[in-house]
Amino acid sequence: MKLTKHILMLLLLLTAISCDNVLDKQPLDKLQGENLFSNPEGVKLYMANLYYQLPIEDFTFFRQGFNWNTGDPNNGGFAPAMITDEAVHTEFGDFIGNDDFQWWDQGYKLIRDTNILIDIIPTLDVSEDETKALVGESAFIRAYAYFALVKRYGGVPLITAVQKYEGDVEALKVPRSTEKETWDFVLKECDIAIANLADSWPGGERRATKWVAYALKSRAALHAASLAKYGERAPISGTAVDQKLVGIDKSAAAEYYKAAIEASEAIINSGKFALYKPAPANPEEAAENYRKLFEDPNIAPAEAIFIKGFARPGAGTGHNYGIWYQPNQTANGWPHPGRMNPTLDLIDAYESYTNPGQNAPVTTTVAGNDVNDYNGFDPAKNYKRYNDPAGIYKDKDARLWATAILPGTPWKGQKIIIQAGFVKPDGNAQLFGGDPIKVGSATIYPYGAADRTQYSGFDTWGGNNTRTGVSFKKFLSEGVNVAPGWNQTVSDWADFRYAEILLNYAEAIVESGTGTAIKGAQALNDIRRRAGHTKDIPLTIDNVIRERRVELAFENKRFWDLVRRREYHTLFNNRVRHALIPVLDLRVTPAKYIFIRQNIARLNPATFDYKQYYRYIPGVGSNGLVQNPQY
Repeated sequence: MKLTKHILMLLLLLTAISCDNVLDKQPLDKLQGENLFSNPEGVKLYMANLYYQLPIEDFTFFRQGFNWNTGDPNNGGFAPAMITDEAVHTEFGDFIGNDDFQWWDQGYKLIRDTNILIDIIPTLDVSEDETKALVGESAFIRAYAYFALVKRYGGVPLITAVQKYEGDVEALKVPRSTEKETWDFVLKECDIAIANLADSWPGGERRATKWVAYALKSRAALHAASLAKYGERAPISGTAVDQKLVGIDKSAAAEYYKAAIEASEAIINSGKFALYKPAPANPEEAAENYRKLFEDPNIAPAEAIFIKGFARPGAGTGHNYGIWYQPNQTANGWPHPGRMNPTLDLIDAYESYTNPGQNAPVTTTVAGNDVNDYNGFDPAKNYKRYNDPAGIYKDKDARLWATAILPGTPWKGQKIIIQAGFVKPDGNAQLFGGDPIKVGSATIYPYGAADRTQYSGFDTWGGNNTRTGVSFKKFLSEGVNVAPGWNQTVSDWADFRYAEILLNYAEAIVESGTGTAIKGAQALNDIRRRAGHTKDIPLTIDNVIRERRVELAFENKRFWDLVRRREYHTLFNNRVRHALIPVLDLRVTPAKYIFIRQNIARLNPATFDYKQYYRYIPGVGSNGLVQNPQY
């Protein structure tokens, strides 16, 4: 099966800046279509600017916002995963703040720019097919913009035409629509895009298609359905609630689940999409296939439904995952690597091939009764011992091996050393620092090597070493040594993947009790088989959510999954996240590794308040909008 790639490829930042300059040459409400679209380059220029502004939560999405590749060292690579149970930052220990992950002014700028295009489409001297394509693309972009707004703020002002200032500021003020009206608008815009966009672009252009619009509808409808079903888990009150500006009636869940099922089915039944290498011979092959999928999603055109491209190093057109998140040993001169630290909480969620269909918490003792013990080293415990520090992860789901760099495993030609200390021959533990010791003729170093450039764990110097016991791998390119500078990484981001659509489909079926359960179970198990599993598991909500956690890890989905299902406040209630600490045990000869489950060092407990399910609305003093509860 051959599928033309439907990939979003942004023009170089220089082009995007040029586009802004073009738009600034005359008042935006007076732009004339014949001037802007007098030749194909005008169309490309304007459309590139719209696509560049899309709120895609990709490699350049940090707590400051979208397209954050400005080289600000204060950002420190603080990604959304670090306020979930997926990861922590190697240095920063804070949690989500009121100003994090906002998108208001930028959102309405994109909507204004899109409305300009929508208003002038009827005036253009173009073919019917070209008109339909413009209508479809503009509807998709507007749907995406309002989706990003409604999931942050609830109901927002729906502005569907260019506003013209004629001396009365009050006339420009648009009140908030209800949250349900806003979600309905998003789905309606998706339907317009679906009806007008073709299956593909004639030259394989990297722009939205009918299937991309279906994918957005699948994601958005599932989000709305979950809010309706589970909103009661986090009750809030206030004017915004009374006016239904936030919150959706539970009775609306069924229609949204139905929309998610139908949108997902359209993609599944099209026959145009498939998982990348769905039948690996063994877990090792599965791990390598999964790793390569994210190193370069362009190798999987049948799975990567929509890709955001990064054009070339530097000039704001690359990104910084390669410098922020590679392990310390492969920093290649960059002073602040190792920032993404996957947690034991995530590792525990990966299944074991020996016990499919279950979480598989890592046990560190022979008794196996320590999964809730985070009290540190206990000399009285009978710890499991390993020659190879990665041995404790034996039989774990292949996706863990492709997502995290485990201690003692190779990366870029080096054995990655992650060690927190040692247990001396006399039984006393020396952890997280101290002097090396001599054992016989050997010198034993606390962090596993003599020089800071030769290990990747636990040393606090520079904030460069993992403090969870593993480092980060997903998305990174093993064959590329990234130059030590800003925006040098140019791997692309898969915004919509077929695997996500299968998971949306399975979740909507099991949560609604509608649709075809057999097909939902097949969707779930197809993903697991691609990961090397050979035994099917039943379609249950627990199984679906676990699959979402491990299949979509670090794709900036977990934050919104916890938000839409209203689970954040229960999961993060004075929550401390956890590490798995490799320690060299010198009580035996030859020395072996033991592991300790413990709280992550230098990390404050985290609590998610009810009000944080919605971001605050900026500028209510001037725009007159009703503020969200408790702000």
